[in-house]
Amino acid sequence: MRFLLLTLAIAAHAEDVPIKGYVRTVDGAGMAGVVVSAKAEGSTITTSVYTDKGGLYSFSPLPAGKYRMWAQAIGYQTARAEVEPAPDRWQSFKLAPNADPEQTFKQLPGNLALDALPEQTENDKRMKQLVRNGCTSCHTASFPLQFRFDEAGWTAIIELMKNVNVSGSYVAKDRQPSGILDYHHKELAAYLARARGPEVVPRIRLEPRPSGEAARVEIREYDLPLDPDQNLPANFVQNDGSDWSLGTPSTMIPGWGVHDAWLDDAGNVWFTCNVPNKRTSIGRVNTKTGEVKLIYIPAKNGLAAQSHGMTRTPDGMIWFNINPGRGSLGRLDPKTEKIDVFTPPDSMSPTGGATTVDYDGRGKIWVSAPDGVLRFDPQTQQWTDYKTHTFKTANGTGVTYGAAGDRAGNGYWAVMIHDIIGVADGKTGKASEIKLSPVRTQLALVQEETLQFYKTYSQPDYNNPLPYSQGPRRMGTDKKDDVLWVGNSWGANLARIDTKTRQVTYVDLPRRMQPYHVHVDGRHRPWTNIWGGDRVMRLDPATKQWTAFDLPTRGAEPRYISVREPDGEPMQVVLPYFRARKIAVMTLR
Repeated sequence: MRFLLLTLAIAAHAEDVPIKGYVRTVDGAGMAGVVVSAKAEGSTITTSVYTDKGGLYSFSPLPAGKYRMWAQAIGYQTARAEVEPAPDRWQSFKLAPNADPEQTFKQLPGNLALDALPEQTENDKRMKQLVRNGCTSCHTASFPLQFRFDEAGWTAIIELMKNVNVSGSYVAKDRQPSGILDYHHKELAAYLARARGPEVVPRIRLEPRPSGEAARVEIREYDLPLDPDQNLPANFVQNDGSDWSLGTPSTMIPGWGVHDAWLDDAGNVWFTCNVPNKRTSIGRVNTKTGEVKLIYIPAKNGLAAQSHGMTRTPDGMIWFNINPGRGSLGRLDPKTEKIDVFTPPDSMSPTGGATTVDYDGRGKIWVSAPDGVLRFDPQTQQWTDYKTHTFKTANGTGVTYGAAGDRAGNGYWAVMIHDIIGVADGKTGKASEIKLSPVRTQLALVQEETLQFYKTYSQPDYNNPLPYSQGPRRMGTDKKDDVLWVGNSWGANLARIDTKTRQVTYVDLPRRMQPYHVHVDGRHRPWTNIWGGDRVMRLDPATKQWTAFDLPTRGAEPRYISVREPDGEPMQVVLPYFRARKIAVMTLR
């Protein structure tokens, strides 16, 4: 099998220079928790920091050059500057408040746009939940909600979207409309017209800006290049989410895409690409220069073989799923860039679907299969497959998404449609299931007639949930304990599962934020990416307290989170922006 390496933009380094200054109101008061960003002329790297309680910001030394800088806070106009840093140069900003509440609404991340929708009555609450779960599978909610339409307009939009699949393709000729949106079409359009109609003044509930540890982070975002085979002009990207005043970008920018990502020991980021293209299967970003290297693995269809899930094992190897013709597993040595591909036997399911890759405490690799999970032993190169028991029901087909391995050598997988966690016993080879409870507060709102419809409603894919679904998407185990954490994206909580007793406890996220993946750090703390909220949440299991870390990009839509904890160095959190086509590395300073 041949591999083609492509090297794309290189950014030169010169002497590094610090940048610092203050952010104040027009009255001169210091503003805490304001994000300040800097991007050098011709660079693909954006660096962002937050102001402290006195309004002071400070960057780590950056390469010398000319920089565009901007300071942003929700509810205020963006302040901008052109800067050439020098050792004694300070750059301060003044932020003026927005005059129009619609300007503020346009700046909101998806979770706050959803939060602004009315819920004064039980019917409001029902409709709001339908928007939260039914209108966020293709995009963050802040994209459609930043616009205002009358009832006829919202009716037309729902008519379109009930015929769009999870990939954003119009499929009216190939399948029935989404039953949930079809059933609630009229009342949902009426609700949205009342909530986001042409004359409606939004009621926005802002949150406190970042402070303490969350304000001490430094975030570097690395742009991924456009796909040259799309023949797009150099200025094609007019809104990459960096300028909040432009609102949330509409869709995935044509490029190579990025789904999962990990840092290697050298500090470079490796990422998967699940978007069809001719040039790359996985890629690497040099975090010092922004240089992007693309690795091509050929597929039988003439395109690059697609990848989706990725993990990094304790020995430094990068594992990822890959589909050169049959769903397989790839292993990359980041030091030599040698790649090996391992394919399950024909008697077993291939890797595939919305694939996740993880490792266990016995050195085995776990990877999603469409109808369960696969385990691979790198030493013997033997495969074991485990099948989902509850696969097809009246509510649809139980395709796997998340997968994880624990320290004892067992595996787990998420059957998102059915709210089931599959359990693979690593010793016996047997599979079993844990059934998650429905979201009872939402179930209690459902009217009896509607409930009867829901019982026979067949979901066309795993992103057309019932309003009381938990929606277990991706998950992570505590590699030092017997605990599995599951990101319930529709239930807006993390499920904590004791892997010894199977006891399930639900920990709600504040303001019904929707988690996606979970990574547990070395201190037993689960981190989760809020895919529709442009932020990361970390839970302290002992105190049940959440800490929010906000991202500088609107419409980022991170689908994965990984954490690097090098000895004696600051922790780094990696967020691949699927929708905004960037990779962020957040360093806790």
